[in-house]
Amino acid sequence: MNTRLLPEFFLRDVLQVAPELIGKKLVRCFPDGSIGKYMITEVEAYRGTEDLACHASKGRTPRTEVMFQEGGTVYVYLIYGQYWLLNFVTGSEGDASAVLIRGIEGFPGPGRVGRELQLDRSFYGESLINSQRIWVEDAEPVSEIRTSKRVGIEYSGEWKDRLWRFSI
Repeated sequence: MNTRLLPEFFLRDVLQVAPELIGKKLVRCFPDGSIGKYMITEVEAYRGTEDLACHASKGRTPRTEVMFQEGGTVYVYLIYGQYWLLNFVTGSEGDASAVLIRGIEGFPGPGRVGRELQLDRSFYGESLINSQRIWVEDAEPVSEIRTSKRVGIEYSGEWKDRLWRFSI
């Protein structure tokens, strides 16, 4: 298939985009010129300022500013001082929704994803539409996708119970 996803794919509601990312190919062109292609196996949806588990629920900050951009933009952030977590912004400008990439084939867990892809702060705000370093390609649809609760968001009240984690 090797077809890069078009902007329209990311300009939809996060709850449409997130499950449809399962099975797609995440492509990374590394600094040495090698190219890695990884099937996306697990994601979580975060739905803008209303979702108390979403970083954007605290409003616009230097950290979350990119989340308020148009869908198809990369949002990375550092946790525990060592893991860069990869998110794809979705929806229209101002929506502030994003999909956390929790797993790729062979690398379960968002910290492992960031390590394998050699992510760093320079990916913040990168366009998935025209980047030469990172993008998503279409793939055959996955026949069965599991849903479950998101991880590590016990503080978010009723939002912790949403079945917005999608996986193979």
